[in-house]
Amino acid sequence: MSLPKDLKYSEEHEWVKQEDGKVRVGITDFAQSELGDIVFVELPEVGDEVKADDPFGSVESVKTVSELYAPVSGKVVEVNEELDDSPEFVNESPYDKAWMIVVEPSNESELDELMSAEEYEEMVSED
Repeated sequence: MSLPKDLKYSEEHEWVKQEDGKVRVGITDFAQSELGDIVFVELPEVGDEVKADDPFGSVESVKTVSELYAPVSGKVVEVNEELDDSPEFVNESPYDKAWMIVVEPSNESELDELMSAEEYEEMVSED
């Protein structure tokens, strides 16, 4: 399982990368491996508001449909439209090509609630 140390992680298996006052969000390598082959990704529109711990989209695999949960509240300022045509990026490259949204956080203290790579690894190893 790949787990970059410079990212933060949510209990719902999303990763967060802080960049210039914004956060880039995707799902973890662990999550994509549990889901299997991803065939469709549904994401919000640029300008939509997301709320921490609320669903912001979904991923559909050959096995199931799983909701995506916002790790922070804020405004969606960018959406990875490449996933419309290439949902398999989620399986191939969950931390690079398959980022999902960029959010301008409305409450940066929510980032403090997220886990480090070590804490996330401990959580998934207990499952």
